Amino acid sequence: MSKYKILTLNNISSQGLERLPLEQYEIASEISHPDAILLRSYKMHDMDIPDSLLAVGRAGAGVNNIPVEKLGKLGIPVFNAPGANANAVKELVVAGMLLAARNICQGWQYAVNLQGDDAEIHKQVEAGKKQFGGFELPGRTLGVIGLGAIGVQVANVAKALGMRVIGYDPTITVRSAWQLSADVEQAASADELLANADFITFHVPLIDATRNMINRERLQTMRDKAVILNFARDGIVDDEAVVEALDEGKIYAYICDFPSNLLKNHPRVITLPHLGASTQEAEENCAIMVAEEIRDYLENGNIRNSVNFPEVNLPHKGKARIALANENRPDMLGQISHELGQAGCNITHMVNDSRGELAYTLVDVDADVNGGVAERLQTIDGVLKVRVL
Repeated sequence: MSKYKILTLNNISSQGLERLPLEQYEIASEISHPDAILLRSYKMHDMDIPDSLLAVGRAGAGVNNIPVEKLGKLGIPVFNAPGANANAVKELVVAGMLLAARNICQGWQYAVNLQGDDAEIHKQVEAGKKQFGGFELPGRTLGVIGLGAIGVQVANVAKALGMRVIGYDPTITVRSAWQLSADVEQAASADELLANADFITFHVPLIDATRNMINRERLQTMRDKAVILNFARDGIVDDEAVVEALDEGKIYAYICDFPSNLLKNHPRVITLPHLGASTQEAEENCAIMVAEEIRDYLENGNIRNSVNFPEVNLPHKGKARIALANENRPDMLGQISHELGQAGCNITHMVNDSRGELAYTLVDVDADVNGGVAERLQTIDGVLKVRVL
């Protein structure tokens, strides 16, 4: 059997690549006719999609750099690594709250610029430290918008720090709900959360519904002297509106991972160079997770953590397995089953699920499947991609 070919568009942690055994996989940054692509921040939108491509794996959570819809229409699942960087982001959010509450960056800048002998510096310290007085976290209220893997960890650690925590996520999963501290309060809306929080942190993707979620109107409904933290995605916060609110004294501080000329020199803004997942552990965790997802898909047809196809997992119960990606329309299963019956293939196990306009089917049959069967399945109107495993 020929090896699966994996094209890497960014440096991927060796800890992840080791999950793809060399006897089965060829991995390179330049490779023709790849079966799968692994990447981190590489922008794929202007890239020609190889006809051979079966899957794309993003070693991280966000997929804004990947043409997800285009790939879905080609029957190509896009995988990501939700939660693999959760601890790294959680720690940065806690650091951001402390930086804001204690005016640490402003105090550090003041200390760096002190001049004179040690006696003079000590005198300036005692005279100047009062302007950097801050406040403590216990008893303050943190609002967490987005209770996925990262948001849950942020909420739980804030409770451990003695804070009151309010969460809002209309699409929270059962898995996240089980992991969330029972003491986290539920907000009925984003507006309710914003009106009752001293700190607000975002852990949502950038989509139409979240773009400029913090805007001029919502800023006026927030508590005076609130702190806004954005370690999710650039564009969730209207930066111009926040700077205006800072200048007016409405907002106390803005901490984010997305520097700009507007933000980087503002005295009440702390911008970091997109450090949310920039730890060795996070990079390794993301690479391991996405490599295992790609391997399970290529070898077994199973789908875990895809952003455009449904979760599908089927234990092997047959001699051969067929994986089909298709449009989500009536009678697709009927046509697929009919074609297999015509070929004399008895179905021993099958699972089908859909996600929006796309569906995915795994079928185990009790006989070998020749290339002609796959070709006939591919001719069914609405079938996007067929693989015989």
